[in-house]
Amino acid sequence: MFTITEISSLSEVQSSFRILKPWWDVCLDYLTIVMMMLSIFAGTMQFSRDQVYCLPKLEHNMTCTFEGIVNLHSAVSAAQNVKPSGKSSGMEYIQYMFVNQKCYNDALPWISKYIPFLALIHTIILMASNNFWFKYPKTSSKIEHFVSILGKCFESPWTTKALSETACEESETVGGNQQVRSLSKESSVTVSTKRDFLSNIGGTSGDGSASGTPLLQTKSNVANPHEKPMESPMRGGGETILDKKDGEQAKALFEKVRKFRLHVEESDTIYKLYALQCVVKTLKILFILGYTVYFVDRITFVHECVPDVEDFVGYSTFCCTHNLAPILKKILYTYMAVIALFGFVCFYTLVWLFKRPLKEYSFEKVREESNFSDIPDVKNDFAFLLHMIDLYDALYSKRFAVFLSEVSENKLRQLSLNQEWSYEKLRQHVNTNMQDRLELHLFMLSGVPESVFDIADLEVLKLELIPEVKLPAKITQMTRLQELWLHHCPAKCDATALSFLRDRLWSLHIKFTDVNEIPQWIYTLRNLHELYLYGNLNSENNKVIALESLRELRHLKILLLKSNLSKIPSNLTDASTHLQKLYIHNDGTKIVVWNNLKKFITLTELQLYNCDLERIPHSVFSLGNLQEIDFKGNSISTIEEIVSFQHLKRLLSLKLWHNQIVAIPPTISAVKHLERLNLSNNKLESLPPALFSIKKLRHLDLSHNLLYCLPKEIGYLANLQFLCAANNNLSELPTELFNCSKLRVLLLSHNCIKEWPAKLAARLVQLQQLEVKGNPIEDIVTGVSGIDLQAH
Repeated sequence: MFTITEISSLSEVQSSFRILKPWWDVCLDYLTIVMMMLSIFAGTMQFSRDQVYCLPKLEHNMTCTFEGIVNLHSAVSAAQNVKPSGKSSGMEYIQYMFVNQKCYNDALPWISKYIPFLALIHTIILMASNNFWFKYPKTSSKIEHFVSILGKCFESPWTTKALSETACEESETVGGNQQVRSLSKESSVTVSTKRDFLSNIGGTSGDGSASGTPLLQTKSNVANPHEKPMESPMRGGGETILDKKDGEQAKALFEKVRKFRLHVEESDTIYKLYALQCVVKTLKILFILGYTVYFVDRITFVHECVPDVEDFVGYSTFCCTHNLAPILKKILYTYMAVIALFGFVCFYTLVWLFKRPLKEYSFEKVREESNFSDIPDVKNDFAFLLHMIDLYDALYSKRFAVFLSEVSENKLRQLSLNQEWSYEKLRQHVNTNMQDRLELHLFMLSGVPESVFDIADLEVLKLELIPEVKLPAKITQMTRLQELWLHHCPAKCDATALSFLRDRLWSLHIKFTDVNEIPQWIYTLRNLHELYLYGNLNSENNKVIALESLRELRHLKILLLKSNLSKIPSNLTDASTHLQKLYIHNDGTKIVVWNNLKKFITLTELQLYNCDLERIPHSVFSLGNLQEIDFKGNSISTIEEIVSFQHLKRLLSLKLWHNQIVAIPPTISAVKHLERLNLSNNKLESLPPALFSIKKLRHLDLSHNLLYCLPKEIGYLANLQFLCAANNNLSELPTELFNCSKLRVLLLSHNCIKEWPAKLAARLVQLQQLEVKGNPIEDIVTGVSGIDLQAH
């Protein structure tokens, strides 16, 4: 027995799959019901009224027909008045009943006895095969999941909200255009078509307002295109909003649709199973129709029976009548007609299955009638299910298409983001950086909150690990914005926003993984002064540098490339006439081609970090305007070429730190204008006296080397203000050091100094910082008042 709960749940399951049943499947279901009723009706009649009545055949030449049985009945009646000459049998009523039953089993054709049961069995098989694809283990879970997602997509408030918003955008566009000029007939028809589509799908009226959805409120049309942009939804603006719960459900739906698509598009099991089901049903119908046509004439009213009971009843042959034969024949003809109609529908289904490309489904019409132009076409089982949905109601697939659109998903994500990050919350994250500028740093958000562009006094905007960045026209409100950071943030820029940034943006920092992630619009920022690029600029073959032309960046002064270059990009030369500072920070990749460096004649500062240099590139000596050179983190072991620096008359700073230099050539004295020299973190064991002939030297860093002593010629550096010789092997200091009367900072920590010269304060009157920690000093003169002394 079935309980009411089980029957109710079964009914709910069947109703949920109704949207996947086209008209022919519904028609087949009704036909099977008719077939079931016919088989039950025939079977009921056989159980209650099916009988065979037999009379003995008196003469051998007598035929068993209806007329013969009547004549037989007349002959028996006439013989009752004549003395019988035959053998007296004494047959009674029970003997006739036995003969009737015996002849029912022996003489009656099996088609007359079992046709109702066969019809019932065939009907049950057809009923099971009609919905077999819903129950097959490899397809049932996919179909159930699809129906569940489809129902949620159809009923989701976000579907109506997204379509209503599209209608609003269309209305705003039309309204703005009407203020300038009247719409043409063609454009009016297009807008009308879009409105009709949105009205049918989203429940929206022609003016873009949502109907029947109390959770949604649409924004009003903008009457004046020059009005101030609308406030964000968090601050009471007129934009459409969703409840937080509805937004979370919509985001979960987008994720479910994405995963379902990836899973279902890989297989065509559902399509093959449905096709196989239709083929099997068609063959089954042909078989049923074939044998019923053949056996329908076997169902007759009169039969001749030889039951082999002559010794018992006295007669060997009987003529029998089957009282239900006419009715069963009519029922069978009706059953054959239903079967023929069933077969025709099955054949139509096969034509539909194999004539149309059901493994591909295009949303081209939806894309044409709406703003969701990015809805992807689908294939395999996903496409087949959508074709089945269209046969039920195309409205389902159109609403479902909204959840395949990345534009729609991004709008939902943006809406949720705007609700979470209000203007007040963003204002709390604004701080002042080291350059005394107002800065906002947003990290790992789903997008950029619209309220960011309401902070008019913001000067630095840092965006990091944001998958989708769109800079809208609203950015024009940020009149003080000068610096923008895009770290792993693919960014798109509105035309109005680009025009604003082109004139206002001063500094741009971009960090990327692949060069294709660099937004193309950055090469049009004609007022940009500083550009910092962090990422892989080499192509796959690691030879060709993939970087667009910098020809439009006419005011670019500072360029930093933190990458893995193998040569100086040729496109950089477009900025060679005005670039002042070039920073190349490699990851250890060796730069083998330096010819393009000669063209940067306006450079005043050059940094080449971790470029695996073994010698100083000769191209550097052609840059006559250089004031500062920095070769940190290379493999330079010899600097014999340093004499060529004498041609760089403006060179003031030279940094050769973190290399493998073992000796300084005496020709260094030719660099007479040098003021800053950094030789730290090398392998120097001694210093040539010629080094100290550079009279203008003010800053000298010799830390982290292998020096055992400082030459007494150090006293010639009358302008020396900073000296660092920490982390060496110095055991004593030359007294000539104290001739450097302008020395302000003296760093000698972590050496082997045991004795300290007397009268330190009297000799170094301008000394402000002295560091001697890490030295085994036994006696430190106490007359060092006013000095920041750090001792061991």
